[in-house]
Amino acid sequence: MRPRLARYTQVVPVVGTAVLLAGCSRLPDFGAPDPASEQGEQIHTLWRSYAWAAVAVGLFMSGLIAYVLIRYRRRNDDVPRQNPYNIPIEILYTVAPVVIVAALFGFSISTQDAATALSDDPDVVVDVVGFQWQWRFTYPDEGVSLVGTPESGPPELVLPIGETVRFNLVADDVVHSFWVPNFLEKRDLIPGVDNALDITPNRLGTYPGRCAEFCGLDHWRMGFTVRVVEADEFAAWAADAADAGG
Repeated sequence: MRPRLARYTQVVPVVGTAVLLAGCSRLPDFGAPDPASEQGEQIHTLWRSYAWAAVAVGLFMSGLIAYVLIRYRRRNDDVPRQNPYNIPIEILYTVAPVVIVAALFGFSISTQDAATALSDDPDVVVDVVGFQWQWRFTYPDEGVSLVGTPESGPPELVLPIGETVRFNLVADDVVHSFWVPNFLEKRDLIPGVDNALDITPNRLGTYPGRCAEFCGLDHWRMGFTVRVVEADEFAAWAADAADAGG
């Protein structure tokens, strides 16, 4: 009975994981938005890896608890065998968490290095200035400058798909934070500090952006949009905007 029960309880986590995966048309995002950049894809993979690791550990622990409840349920009034230690099990439950944490830590460092790396030769440069309470986006190479105002509303960033965009981030007054949720990455704009962020959009569409740092009473005004287009459409837009003095 004991070997058979042990085999059944070992199968529980595997079967549970298989059922979860079979019920999904694709792997779940665990609350993260769909990434729209290469850097976002890397961060998204890290996030899902952590989530699946938590699911696996939870299923494994549930299996152990079920095994203990069934295997060692009370059958009579006899005192159970007393064992003050079990060296193999103690080594296992000490080493296993250390290995899991070390693996996740290494994966995190690798992803962070890849997602925050700056290109030596970005395809497009955008100077981002945050001020109370709007944004100024300047494309120095294209001769285009966009400013959000109460009259015209928030500005719209236009970016070419598949090209690396360098955002040079500057704050004019207080701390702001440049955040596009679908890029899965944000970066602070700090007065007196030069900050930069590289993003390579990889999905066409229009995405919301906002300031993620409370910067005063009208913080809610600091929204903008990002429109990712094909490279030729971006070139045409930049030329028209430059001609219009934008």
